[in-house]
Amino acid sequence: MSLSTTILLVDDQNLLREALALRLSQEPGFSIVATATDADAAVREAAMHKPDIVLMDIDMPGRCCFDAARAIAEAGSGTAILFVSAFCHDRYIEEALAVGAAGYLTKGESPQTLIAAIHAARSGSAYYSPEVAARIVADGAGLRLSQPANARVSTLTPRELEILRYIARGMSRKEIARTRQVSEKTVVNHTTNLMNKLSIHDRVDLARYAIREGLATA
Repeated sequence: MSLSTTILLVDDQNLLREALALRLSQEPGFSIVATATDADAAVREAAMHKPDIVLMDIDMPGRCCFDAARAIAEAGSGTAILFVSAFCHDRYIEEALAVGAAGYLTKGESPQTLIAAIHAARSGSAYYSPEVAARIVADGAGLRLSQPANARVSTLTPRELEILRYIARGMSRKEIARTRQVSEKTVVNHTTNLMNKLSIHDRVDLARYAIREGLATA
């Protein structure tokens, strides 16, 4: 283990991001190697710097943060992902667990708690805010929600869930394709699969369903 814990900060709110960077850079043993304003930039910066920790806001416009987390994990650098959010939705928690996050903290936590979470992630452990931890149980299969989210949504693949999020935001087929860097045909195929799995056959109703499920804010 290196003497310094390298950190990439990802948040679209400039004031919060820079204030947090300043605070963490003052902590002994922490080094802020880069900051990013969105998930796409996070993937690029993570590939360039290979940080020990990515501290990433969930609630950002553009590419889904969970998609970015998967891309970072697939790069094989061993980077640990800590998610931060103002919200504590079961759907967010479920997806954070699915991508192997090293923690999920709410934005009401103190700087000392955040520092403790970074240390835990660096040592290979995980840290969850109390209200998040209260919704998680551990069994032979690992960590999971104590009360599983909607069963129909749980049948969706990670890619389908990402597309559903973008539909919930009101993004067009072309915008989704550009954001995900895939063809429009791929988006159409995912949308068709979504409608079949969810028994919803109208794109507007699909968006309404996703909003009701709390999928529109990340």
